[in-house]
Amino acid sequence: MSAISCLVRSCAALTVLIAVAAPVPVLAQAAAPVAACTAPADLVRLDYPLRRFAQRLAGGLPLTIVAVGSSSTAGAGASTPAMSYPSRLAVELKTLFPRATINVINRGIGGETAKEMLARFDDEVIAEKPDVVVWQVGSNSVLRDQPLAPAGAMIRDGVRRLKASGADVILMNPQYAPKVIAKHDIELMVDLIGHAAKEASVDLFQRFAVMRYWRLTENIPFETFVSPDELHMNDWSYGCVAKLLAGAIADAAQRPTLTAGAKAR
Repeated sequence: MSAISCLVRSCAALTVLIAVAAPVPVLAQAAAPVAACTAPADLVRLDYPLRRFAQRLAGGLPLTIVAVGSSSTAGAGASTPAMSYPSRLAVELKTLFPRATINVINRGIGGETAKEMLARFDDEVIAEKPDVVVWQVGSNSVLRDQPLAPAGAMIRDGVRRLKASGADVILMNPQYAPKVIAKHDIELMVDLIGHAAKEASVDLFQRFAVMRYWRLTENIPFETFVSPDELHMNDWSYGCVAKLLAGAIADAAQRPTLTAGAKAR
């Protein structure tokens, strides 16, 4: 047998040996299925038309939305600021209204209650001349076991001030998360915000009911839409809330309810 032949045979044997000795590749585990971003129409529909938004949209004018609130507006629990709900809302609205110029301004500050938010309404909200204000409120008052009556009065006052600025107003109630629902006053706060919205004829985005639907009806585990701290939302839930809210805004802005003499600011 020639040296070359032996070398070939040795290489072949070595190849077989390696093939046998090599560990069998382990197939990567399939990624956990991503929950569908859904909610019943009656939970996400806004009751009142967004007249100002509609007027400016129809006139081809730029639109400004101010999102004011606490940590779940600021984006606590999101992987990056771009994944907060106001940032995602801007993306979703751009998809729905590709020809419109819509600026969404995030005025969320973690830890604030209605009292602290009201103190900066003039400089950080109304000064932006918003066409729509989304006011997320109520969570921190409940988490700190504060009396509901003063919070209710401040929410009503805040809504009055926002309406007086000419903006369309959307209230957003607390998140349905373990540390929030553990508080005995949470349902009362949700009702209080709902009554304030109805009393002032402004819209309400029912975040609490939407997230409760995910957990109790769709059986989506909390870890899918709540951060490990069991309080804040995460990328998935911020994105889904933004998507549902954008759809609700589009629906409310396109209802044929404008008066003939209405003028944009």
